[in-house]
Amino acid sequence: MLSALVWIPVVGAIAILLLPPTRGEWARPLALGVAGSVLLLTLLLSFEFDPAAVAPQFAERLPWIAPLGLNYSLGMDGLSFPLIWLNSFLTLVAIFATRGDIQRPRLYYPLILLLSTGAAGAFLAQNLLLFFLFYEIEIVPLYLLIAIWGGSRRGYAAMKFLIYTIVSGILVLAAFLGLVWASGAKTFDYQPLLDHNLPLELQSLLLIALLVGVFIKIPIFPFHTWLPDAHVEASTPVSVLLAGVLLKLGTYALIKFGVGLFFDAWVVLAPSLAILATISALYGAFSAIAQQDMKKVVAYSSIAHMAYILLAAAASTPLSMTAAIFQMVSHGLISALLFLLVGVVYKKTGTRDVHLLQGLLNPERGLPITGSLMIVGVMASAGLPGMVGFIAEFMVFRSTFPIFTIATLLCLVGTGLTAVYFLLMINRVFFGRLPDTLATIPKVAFRDHLPSFVLTLLLILFGLQPSWVVRWSETQATNFILSPALRPPSPSLLSTSHSPLPTPYFPPPL
Repeated sequence: MLSALVWIPVVGAIAILLLPPTRGEWARPLALGVAGSVLLLTLLLSFEFDPAAVAPQFAERLPWIAPLGLNYSLGMDGLSFPLIWLNSFLTLVAIFATRGDIQRPRLYYPLILLLSTGAAGAFLAQNLLLFFLFYEIEIVPLYLLIAIWGGSRRGYAAMKFLIYTIVSGILVLAAFLGLVWASGAKTFDYQPLLDHNLPLELQSLLLIALLVGVFIKIPIFPFHTWLPDAHVEASTPVSVLLAGVLLKLGTYALIKFGVGLFFDAWVVLAPSLAILATISALYGAFSAIAQQDMKKVVAYSSIAHMAYILLAAAASTPLSMTAAIFQMVSHGLISALLFLLVGVVYKKTGTRDVHLLQGLLNPERGLPITGSLMIVGVMASAGLPGMVGFIAEFMVFRSTFPIFTIATLLCLVGTGLTAVYFLLMINRVFFGRLPDTLATIPKVAFRDHLPSFVLTLLLILFGLQPSWVVRWSETQATNFILSPALRPPSPSLLSTSHSPLPTPYFPPPL
């Protein structure tokens, strides 16, 4: 079943590549069918998935290259399950949102499907080398999607993305190789490596290498500079996948391997990680205020909101780990909606410059539905009660406040700034008088808004019923923490106490 999630998109990609040149119009329906099949398979798996189980479920294991310790080992747990859902759903959204007249469709849609394969394989891999292979596979299709179908500076953005992500992969691989070599393990399988007993100094060194690698992918300040350029030059469907799914490869590795494999070193470095999360959150928020391009505003907001995941992971409590996973899902849905709507604005007006756009909420000649949906997405991102963003951020800040009080308060300032930069954008773009230069905006077809309607519904639905998402991850999130009630917090300027936390401190699961 898990292999089907990974390899059905590959089969579909090959089938599309083999289409005759005169049958390019078949590429999109075939890609939609493949993506829909994967989403349906994910739905079927959800009926058999046991949220209370700790061990990976639906496990598959085949020996591959035994001398290297590389095995084809797949498994699904409470961390990977919500992300597999997110990947399957947003892949279908991205394909559906692609315009029908896309150039070179027999190449474009296979690359989208290969992105889905890379993400699914990484989320399901139970072998470190296998994870690395899937982690690197997504570089090639994403590079080509930006370099071929991107904007005017697509070559620069694609090359910058390539360089940064290659460095990320090298550092992640170095951490994995160091762990296996130092522990004397004969395999790269994840479960046996959990029992290593490396010295704290060596753990810290390996963890730092891993952290820098995943910080590039997430991205966290100061390793973030590739992301705004990539988003600005990428097409709208590619931005949806980049923000909604591919950035989660970094946060997934952060929790799965950073917390899971190097927990002792993680505890020591946690205060520094909280400081870095705070800096990244505030930097992303202040940078978003200064942007003129709507896409850059959303891109920098991603940098700020991904920092909340790092803050929650640094706290290392059952509730904070659950909050980190829920924030991944929340950010994936919100960012996908915002990028889709920015794409509609750009398609209909020919610009994303907030100083050239005005009055698009005009009910007769503007884009009233687009503007209304954008306001809903902005409210979700800013953490308005009733939206999924509020639940995710409340869980993060509730779980981190007793441990990193000052860091949490500063990140709350970042949340307030979210309302500032998004309201500035909304006010400039959608309110006011519609200028004569925008008097003939083409109407938006229903199909262009259909993915946005579905995403908006999910933002509200999961905001009112967060347990529908949280229940899948609570057990696994708790499993990442080794005797949390007995572990004292590390001394830090951001901590309020230098004494061990009492056992009753940890909040019960939602």
